[in-house]
Parts: sequence; structure tokens; C-alpha cells
Amino acid sequence: MTITTQPAVRFGLRLLRGPTGAVLIMAATFVLAALTFFAINGRESISLFQEMVMGAFGDGYSFSETLVKTAPILLTALAVALPARLGLISVGGEGQLYLGALFGTGAVLAAVDQPGWLLMPLMLMGAMAGGALWGVIPGLLKTRLGVNETISTLLLNYVGVLLVSFVVHGPWKNPNSLGWPATIEFPQGAILPQFFDTRVHMGLIFGVVAAIMLHILVTRSRWGLGLQVSRSNPRVGATAGISYERNVLIVMAIGGLLAGLAGIAEASVIQNRLQDGLASGYGMTGFLVAWLAGQHFLRIIPLSVLMGGLLASADSLQLYAQLPKASADILQALLFIIVLAVASLWPNRPKA
Repeated sequence: MTITTQPAVRFGLRLLRGPTGAVLIMAATFVLAALTFFAINGRESISLFQEMVMGAFGDGYSFSETLVKTAPILLTALAVALPARLGLISVGGEGQLYLGALFGTGAVLAAVDQPGWLLMPLMLMGAMAGGALWGVIPGLLKTRLGVNETISTLLLNYVGVLLVSFVVHGPWKNPNSLGWPATIEFPQGAILPQFFDTRVHMGLIFGVVAAIMLHILVTRSRWGLGLQVSRSNPRVGATAGISYERNVLIVMAIGGLLAGLAGIAEASVIQNRLQDGLASGYGMTGFLVAWLAGQHFLRIIPLSVLMGGLLASADSLQLYAQLPKASADILQALLFIIVLAVASLWPNRPKA
């Protein structure tokens, strides 16, 4: 009995000291922090936490809304994780999302009378081009002028949001919208496919497929190995014929492309038009998810679902518990602080 149980105990201790233990501590601490937050608001903590879980995963409708919010989070998280493989800290998912929506909508408005088989590809190509452009600009600023990519991507977020605001208040505003700043509704041929009579759309499939493909490319291909070499020592990479500058532009463009798809999916399916307030902070939430996942593409998928559930539960908290929708932002901030603290203190913290 002792002979068989001692190895199991040692294995369990090793497991708890490693990444699994860190994740369990993070989860337990977050639950306690959430219960404390609810108690401070004068609410019955346990039942409110149960309501939050049910609001995200309690039934088919709740889970479908969680997946709706998962799609843009997943795509913007990938837009952060890929440049991070080269040591770049991009926080530009929000702006890239907006530019994708802007360029994709521009394609729709320019070809609004075309059949769906032509309109849909034009819309998607426009969105990818817009997001990629907003990713390449910081890449060029870094490689040509040495501008820090964190600062440039952060500032371009505001430019992207303001560009969308300009067109929906000005040249693209629907004259029949009774003063509401938005474009005309997208024609049916420009609406991404949805599944099972829900709002879950093709953008989620794009994100999952992209995460799997990026994982394979980065871990199994020569290009992925080149990214690792360039990240650790660009000079060594240059002697092996690996261009750091070219890879910077590639990863920033692909990341922007993915965030651009998130933007046009939101405009097409969720809003059915381009309007202000498109992203709801998805870019920054994607950055948080990418960081929590250690920039690991496959880990990003379940973490995006959990974060989507957290955002979906905010609607439930607002409706049934009369808590402000900002409660979800507070819970996200608590999660980030907890993960940061545990990861920095844990002896064998998770690695990408």
C-alpha cells in the first residue's frame, strides 16, 4: 500500500508545484475575489456567483452568447500572440479590429449591388487588408525608425476608432438613420454565416482554425524556428539568412489581418452595419487573454471561451442583479492582477 501510494503522492506534489498548481491557485483566488466583490456591493455572494456562471454557460442561449463574444477575443488575442513570438509587444488589436471593419465596410458599400458570391470575398479581403495595414505601419516604424511598437500600436488604436467615428458621422452616414451615426444595413450577401439559429458566426471558425495553423507553423516549420532565432539573437539569425525586419512585418501583418476579420465579423453579424462602439474593448481583452495563455496559440482557445463567458455574464448580472455592466471590467482587472501576482511568485510558473 505504501509502495503504491508514495509515487502517487510525489506525482501529485510535483503537479501542484508546476503550472497546474499555479492555475488552481489562480482560479481559487479569483473565485474568492469575485465573492468578496459581490459582498462589498451588498449582495449574496454565492448565489450571485452562481448567477454569473449560469449567465455564461447555463443553457444553450447563454453558451451561444459566450461564443459570440469569444470570436473577437480569440482573433485579437492571436493578433497579440504572434508578434510576441518575435519578442514584440503589440497592443494594437483594437485599432486593427476597427480598420478591418472600416475597410471591409468600404468594400461592401462600393459593391453593394453585387451578388453574395462576389460581395462576401470582397468584404473579407477588404477587412484583412485594413487590419494588415494597421499592423504593418507599426512594423515599418520599428524597423525603419526604431519606434517602439508598444507605443505606436497603442496610439494607432485611437486613430482607428476616430476614423470609424468620422465616416459614420460623415460621408458614410445613412441619411435615413434619423440622426443615428451608422452606415446603411449590410445586404444579406455580406452577412457572415451563422450556426444553429444563434448569433454564433463564421468568425469563431476563423479564429479556431487560425490558432491551430499558427501553432503548427510556429512549432513545426522552418519559419517558426527562424522566429525563435530572430527573437533570441537577430544578429545570429541574419548570418543564417533570417531577416528580422522582414519577419517583423510578416507577424505584424498577419496579426493585424486576424484582428481585421474580428472587426468585420462584428460589423456584419452583430451590428449589421458599421457604427461607433464596435469593439467594446475586445482588443485589450484579447491582449489579456494572450498574456494569460503565455502566447501559446492552443491555450488561447479555451481561455478566450472563459473570458467570453465572463463578458456574457455581465449582461446577466446587469439584468438580474442590477449591477452595472462595468462589473465585468472590474472582474477582468481582478483576474489580471491575480494572474500577474501568482505567476510572479510561483516557483515553476507556466511557460509558453
